[in-house]
Amino acid sequence: MTLGVVLALAAGTYAMRLAGPLLRGRLRISPRWEQMMSIAAVVLLGAFVATSAVFESGGFAGWARFAGVAVGGVLAWRRAPFVVVVVVAAATTALLRLVEPAT
Repeated sequence: MTLGVVLALAAGTYAMRLAGPLLRGRLRISPRWEQMMSIAAVVLLGAFVATSAVFESGGFAGWARFAGVAVGGVLAWRRAPFVVVVVVAAATTALLRLVEPAT
């Protein structure tokens, strides 16, 4: 049964990806709608990052993870190189977990 679900999801994903190029010339979307969809994608990604940074297994993930994501967000906003963002965010989280008292 699991293989069937995986194949169905793969087919659905492929169909959605194929629909874009095939329907691009047939559907006319206003520039305003395209702008709103672009903004919506960024908002959804931001919401996912915020949720993942704060919660884990239905509970608070801890201040270390939150701080690491915040530091990474600030560095990305300041247009730091991707490697620097990842390394500094991971180091921030690791150092805070190191000094955080064990629960």
